[in-house]
Amino acid sequence: MRTERFQFTGTEGQQLAATLDLPDDAPTAYALFAHCFTCGMNVLAAKRIASALAEKGIAVLRFDFTGIGASEGEFANSTFSSNVADLVRAADHLRETRKAPAILIGHSLGGAAVLAAAGQIPEAKAVVTIAAPSDPAHVTGMFKDRIEDIRTLGKVEVSLAGRPFHIKREFLDDIAEHNLAAHIAKLHKALLILHSPTDNTVGIDNATHIFVAARHPKSFVSLAGADHLLNQKRDAEYVAHVVAAWVERYLDAEPQAVPASNGPRLVQVQETRQSKLQQLVSIGPHRLTADEPVSVGGQDSGPNPYEFLLAGLGACTSMTMRMYADRKSLPLERVTVTLKHSKIHAEDCEACETKVGMLDRIERVIAIEGDLDAEQRSKLMEIADKCPVHRTLTSEIHIVTRPAE
Repeated sequence: MRTERFQFTGTEGQQLAATLDLPDDAPTAYALFAHCFTCGMNVLAAKRIASALAEKGIAVLRFDFTGIGASEGEFANSTFSSNVADLVRAADHLRETRKAPAILIGHSLGGAAVLAAAGQIPEAKAVVTIAAPSDPAHVTGMFKDRIEDIRTLGKVEVSLAGRPFHIKREFLDDIAEHNLAAHIAKLHKALLILHSPTDNTVGIDNATHIFVAARHPKSFVSLAGADHLLNQKRDAEYVAHVVAAWVERYLDAEPQAVPASNGPRLVQVQETRQSKLQQLVSIGPHRLTADEPVSVGGQDSGPNPYEFLLAGLGACTSMTMRMYADRKSLPLERVTVTLKHSKIHAEDCEACETKVGMLDRIERVIAIEGDLDAEQRSKLMEIADKCPVHRTLTSEIHIVTRPAE
């Protein structure tokens, strides 16, 4: 097993300390691990589970939340929402540097956090909770005798696991607003719930609530004899063994990576099932989200298909003009292409061959910056119409559709 330590930028700009446990060979998948409330990424359970999973071929990223361990920021300024946002940032970092996590694992409050974050990490295929509360507000039971003081004074020091932490009123307000059951109901990912029936910190009834709220595929495994923090090494290793075996079924469904080549890369579009219309667009190592505006049934979480089309034409236009300018040593500083798609009546288009019905119209406005004379600007505008995507859109296109084998 190999271990890499680094930092990445959290949602609020702080540097968050992280560790990536890697198998000796190429990982079969990447997992993102969220630790328990106030624990830190080096708590025994997190270290042991990550190490055991790495031995089974799964790379695991664990990190300290804001104000915990080696991460910057003040714990008092963190909330459940900020933890969820930092989990999404950690997934972004994996996506940008390695590969997006296919597995999300959360211990205790970290389990609630991965359930809340899962909808924002479309590549995740499987979610694992360990001793997780069904309601994030459950954590306030650890300092229930100080809640009134926190609401009255705004900020109070409490003792958690023998260590002092400051809790603010904002933390209470934020955690009370989360409806975790709604996130669980629309998870649309495989779910594995691990919980000890003798957990004295987060009762087994929480596992029941999560299981009932979730849709299939869902599984429950009892951690008989284990305590809440999985202090026994054998319990943590058992969790890793179960997770590695269970998740194989769902990793097989992952889109296969497109091998690097000099030819055109395949574009794969797959429903995320996080909303009615949201799509995950995979192009080699790149991941994009497509959606529709709220007004037509989407969530506006990404560009709509026509906007992707316009983006392709705009990018091609700008690139073609740049390559020409560089080849001719023209003092072109920047090109900005603004595009708009609409439908028009054919009879309103004098230059169009079609005279009946509706036509698609793309308006393209090109701004050229640089110390160029009129002739050079005119030539660049002429070159814009020679971009390959422009030519594709204005020539006959043959689309062949067949069912997947």
